[in-house]
Amino acid sequence: MKYILLIPLVMFGLISTSCINDDFTDSSSATLAFSTDTVSFGTVFTDLGTPTARLKVFNRNKKGVRISSIRFKDSATPFSLNVDGVSGTSFGDVEIRGGDSIFVFIESFIPETSAVEPWRVADQLEFVTNGVTQEVEVEAWAQNVTRLKGERITADTRLTPKLPYLVFDSLTVDKDATLTIDPGVRMLFHDGASLIVHGRLEAVGEVGNMIHLRGDRIDNVLPDVGYEVLSGQWGGVVIAPESFGNRIEYVEMQSSSTGLRVDSCGDLSRQKLTLVNSWLHNSSGSVFESRYSKTDAYGCCFSESPLAVVSLTGGEHEFVQCTIANNYLFTAVTEANLSLYHCLPSDDADNRNSLMKANFENCIVWGIGKAINEGKLDGSDVYLKNVLLRADGTDDGHFVECIWNEDPLFLTIRNDYYFNYHLQPDSPAIGRGNPSYVNAACLYDMDGVARLPEPTSLPTLGAYAGVSSGEGVDH
Repeated sequence: MKYILLIPLVMFGLISTSCINDDFTDSSSATLAFSTDTVSFGTVFTDLGTPTARLKVFNRNKKGVRISSIRFKDSATPFSLNVDGVSGTSFGDVEIRGGDSIFVFIESFIPETSAVEPWRVADQLEFVTNGVTQEVEVEAWAQNVTRLKGERITADTRLTPKLPYLVFDSLTVDKDATLTIDPGVRMLFHDGASLIVHGRLEAVGEVGNMIHLRGDRIDNVLPDVGYEVLSGQWGGVVIAPESFGNRIEYVEMQSSSTGLRVDSCGDLSRQKLTLVNSWLHNSSGSVFESRYSKTDAYGCCFSESPLAVVSLTGGEHEFVQCTIANNYLFTAVTEANLSLYHCLPSDDADNRNSLMKANFENCIVWGIGKAINEGKLDGSDVYLKNVLLRADGTDDGHFVECIWNEDPLFLTIRNDYYFNYHLQPDSPAIGRGNPSYVNAACLYDMDGVARLPEPTSLPTLGAYAGVSSGEGVDH
């Protein structure tokens, strides 16, 4: 009986295995297909190595093929291979069954040179199948960098835009030293690295030549989507309690863990920080946090955080022509986009620091989550004037000529990973500002567009004075 039962099982096994086509073709017409014709690493840093790129190789034929050779054309290539989990410089007799595929993984290490400008490095990856050679282009743009590892600035120092700066660990500005960052400087921070200022920071860019602070991953996380969409790639900027007189103008800072943080421990006798025409965005903590400090912001855009985009505790603040927006991608937003603390008499139980004084003028506060954490500001010294808010409400002594719950119509398309806080032509924020609030610091926006082109002009609310269709705009 046992053997009788085994007979149908053996028969079934033979039938099942006969469905697998182990035949291989030697026809020259049985060529391969590839997931792309060019594997591009984009810009890579010398002496550092690249992330791994993936190429998928398909056999769309009914029969199997044997690839007799996989190798780079240049024997001195800077690129290296891994075929289906095996590393090497060349491979032979690689089999792909009919209708199946394999993965080829590619990495690169490019030595440092004396070049200032990026240069193209390329090779052809050859596949020879049944005497037919097919090629896939592999390229990278190599960039030399100035490496700063655990660096301390102990005397006045200037960073110039000759080469990007790659910061490992942290860059610390000691007390009594000033770090000056010139227009066009790119500072790239490795995972966990931060800029910590005990002395003074003077980061002043120009229209069309901004200073950039971001993580050091400059490849793509998705096709056509750069790593800058991912927050938490580096630490952030910390301006310590003993640091005063800091200035940040025409700076783009993105993809940090803690954003820009300042604390003066209640010393309001000196200006802590002035921010002008800058875009701070995409932080896994608050984008900008100020505690008991005297900080002002003019023409700035703050955006993308799961916490408060702007968090202010006590202190003195003036925010004019600013956009505070939130379209954070990866987790729920848990705090109001503009969060104000120690501003109401009920907040002052400890009586250690004076209550907040703040004016928000010609601004926009809009996005996922609540607009502001305080629904009533009675008894405070906090005023929102000509501010567009994502909230239902009415004007009172602290909310003056505000626009309630009217979509400002940003160009941002969150689901397409496109973040652009310029306004569409029919935005309700256009011409709704008070011209008397436009001071010398924000006469022009970060694109160089005049807020008051005519004596009778009414300014547009928010960071951007110009109206855009989106074409040619990078933000």
